[in-house]
Amino acid sequence: MSEQAKGLWQAVGAYTAWGLLPIYFKLLHGVPATQILAHRILWSVILLAVLVVALRRVGAIRAAARGRTLALLCASATLIAINWLTYIWAVGHEHVLEASLGYFINPLLNVALGMLVLGERVGRVQLAAVGIAAAGVVVMAVSGGGSVWISLLLAFSFGVYGLIRKVAAIDALGGLTVETLILVAPALAVIGWAQADGTGAFGTSGHTDLLLILAGAITAVPLLLFAAAAKRLRYATLGLFQYLAPTLQLMQAVLLFGEPLRAYHIAAFALIWAGCALYALAGWRSARVAAA
Repeated sequence: MSEQAKGLWQAVGAYTAWGLLPIYFKLLHGVPATQILAHRILWSVILLAVLVVALRRVGAIRAAARGRTLALLCASATLIAINWLTYIWAVGHEHVLEASLGYFINPLLNVALGMLVLGERVGRVQLAAVGIAAAGVVVMAVSGGGSVWISLLLAFSFGVYGLIRKVAAIDALGGLTVETLILVAPALAVIGWAQADGTGAFGTSGHTDLLLILAGAITAVPLLLFAAAAKRLRYATLGLFQYLAPTLQLMQAVLLFGEPLRAYHIAAFALIWAGCALYALAGWRSARVAAA
């Protein structure tokens, strides 16, 4: 299998897993978002440590995580923690629609970041697609969609996170391991404080404990797939796969969780979908010309 084909399958796996995350977080209803985040970090560290030791990667990761690379990973760790916390809070407070909107914005934000930061060439059609999607965000912001901040924070935190991980000189496993190690001290503090004052979720039931422990695999596996895909694909190409996750999230919000689909949601989604479709069409035409 070619490197590009591997990247394509890794992207599909990552975004499908992320698209199903609301169901998992709904099962943890009643657990504070900060505690869910802390357990995601803690159990991810344990899982990743086992993988790193088993694969004999400790020395290589230690050698890579220095200087500029370590500074970049500190930044990406902060961004992914913000993204996780925002998403968990959104699901727990009936804002899955706004979360899905954020991840519909994300692909076109990647186009803009690829152009502005990485110097990737973008045609006029792609620029128009970004502009149409931006209009959708404006419509939601001025039409009563007060929770648009959720959409924007999710889009920007994950967009910049992916950009940093693309340019950081470390592989997927090493980068994620260092990121979670950077975050593990605050995570332990949150868990310890909650357990000490009697509000800790862990230990209250076997069902909750199992879900919190599984947070490690649910967190680590999609991120490893995403980071690996980002190394193999053009950053703008990743945008084409990001439609998978928000589409699944949108369907769950309306069909499973009963969130109301208001007029400003429909208008915003219509504009953003139009931008995504225009960008996809431009990419398809470019691929046909290149193959001819």
